[in-house]
Amino acid sequence: MTAIARLLDALLPHDCYACGAHAGRDMLCRDCLQSLPQLPGERCPQCALPSPHGQLCGACLRDAPHYDASLARWAYEFPIREMVQALKYQARLAMAPWMARALADLEPPPEADCLIALPLHPARLAERGFNQSVEIARDLARHWGLPLVIDACVKDRMVEPQAKLPWKARRKNIRGAFRCLEGMSGQRIVVVDDVMTTGATLDEFAKTLKQRGAVHVTNVVIARTLPG
Repeated sequence: MTAIARLLDALLPHDCYACGAHAGRDMLCRDCLQSLPQLPGERCPQCALPSPHGQLCGACLRDAPHYDASLARWAYEFPIREMVQALKYQARLAMAPWMARALADLEPPPEADCLIALPLHPARLAERGFNQSVEIARDLARHWGLPLVIDACVKDRMVEPQAKLPWKARRKNIRGAFRCLEGMSGQRIVVVDDVMTTGATLDEFAKTLKQRGAVHVTNVVIARTLPG
């Protein structure tokens, strides 16, 4: 550790979000970082769920989503689940750059022309005061050297919160919720969000982007909910 790093560690100490131990300048201590919930090594390249030999899973083969690929950093389990919720519902905005750094470590980074954060409905944005996906995408764009497009897409239909609905109802609930205000002809786009559960919301957003000419859509999320 350099002298500057030691000074920052002393001036800006953090307690580990998961266990409360000293974590220096990080959100988590070394032990908790090493025990974060990992995803299986072999995953479907399209939806990021476990799949033998890393091949397209049966669900994506039967009913191909509009997005082309999905990258996830961790499983949506403790403490990642609680950290995502702290960012989203408690305005712990310091979580966002930490999550962006974690996503930036994904190798190789996707080939893309720009990043777009999954938009929030204006009423939800006013209630929360920020879009957590934009906060993550802002730092991730800097890490990857890609432009972040903020105002090209909107969510202009208020829907029932997806988390409250059965999995099969989520696709119907989110249908037609997004609108793209700019042409995306020929663009390869990275869509940034916090959690991918059924993928219904990201699928609808990818559909909207492709209707406006996007040729490839990759989802990049902090966490993926695993079945079971």
